[in-house]
Amino acid sequence: MMMTILFPVLNERLRLEPGVTRTVEYLNRIDFHDYEIIIIDNGSEDETPEIAGSLCVKYPAVKYERIEIRGVGAAFRRGVELSRGEIVGYMDIDLSTDIKHLGEAIHIFQTVPEVEYINGSRFARESNTRGRKWYRRITSRGLLILLKLFLGMKSTDAICGFTFVRRQTAFSLIKKCSQDNGWFYMIEFLLRAERDSVRILDYPVEWQEDYNTTVNIFRTSCSYIVQIARLFWEFHFRKDQ
Repeated sequence: MMMTILFPVLNERLRLEPGVTRTVEYLNRIDFHDYEIIIIDNGSEDETPEIAGSLCVKYPAVKYERIEIRGVGAAFRRGVELSRGEIVGYMDIDLSTDIKHLGEAIHIFQTVPEVEYINGSRFARESNTRGRKWYRRITSRGLLILLKLFLGMKSTDAICGFTFVRRQTAFSLIKKCSQDNGWFYMIEFLLRAERDSVRILDYPVEWQEDYNTTVNIFRTSCSYIVQIARLFWEFHFRKDQ
């Protein structure tokens, strides 16, 4: 079973090499070698391309793709298109989700064929989240309330930064999703999977806050509200859904 690991990045000169190196070393340590890592660069303006190039030379399993579109959604779609693995998914380059969960995901996909989708969750009962800033905790919880209230989301988290899915299932869901380029795309991807009765494993994780995040909370929250309204209309009023 081959796995494709996607790292969407934008101006990640400080975190790119440590993130990829730790991932490669971990996979070697658990003796898993049937994988590829694709760095999807959303148009970085720092030294990210040069660092990615050196990583491709150092590690044959690492590939680099640059797109001139900002956003995790755009990077994820392009990564799935390029992927060769039976399993494809993404992690945040800062590895906020404990790297051990990658090995657990590999084992689950190898041994539990009915699981089609692993959704990392910071808010499951067994999860262990550290260093979460109070205002980010509030906004995340508020988002979950809106998603459950208006869109009927069943999962306990929407954008943990740790998502893996069987490749054919990913292609099927992409065909049904919008062309949104931002973070909300991954929320829609999960919601579409739930509506299609995809067998999702809501997976508790150990997760550490990254204090160097560049996410603009206010702007992102406003965008999410607009997107939730769009999906609410589509899910409840469009007869072709």
